[in-house]
Amino acid sequence: MAVATEAEILDGLAKIIDDIVGIDKAEVTPEKNFIDDLDIDSLSMVEIAVAAQDEFGVEIPDDELRNLKTVQDVINFVQKLKA
Repeated sequence: MAVATEAEILDGLAKIIDDIVGIDKAEVTPEKNFIDDLDIDSLSMVEIAVAAQDEFGVEIPDDELRNLKTVQDVINFVQKLKA
């Protein structure tokens, strides 16, 4: 899947988060912090990362996952790898 726009990545990520932890897609916005704002624990983050890898066709190494604190961080990471 060729992910091109920030909006497409955000939409896909919001669907993944909704499926895994049940947070409404409308709540998933770029400035939200996964832990502080969305209350997502580390185990759920790993599940989200695996699903995002499948959805966007990118590899998210464990050491990189620790640096992805906000929704925008994931969007930027995916865009960088897809560029």
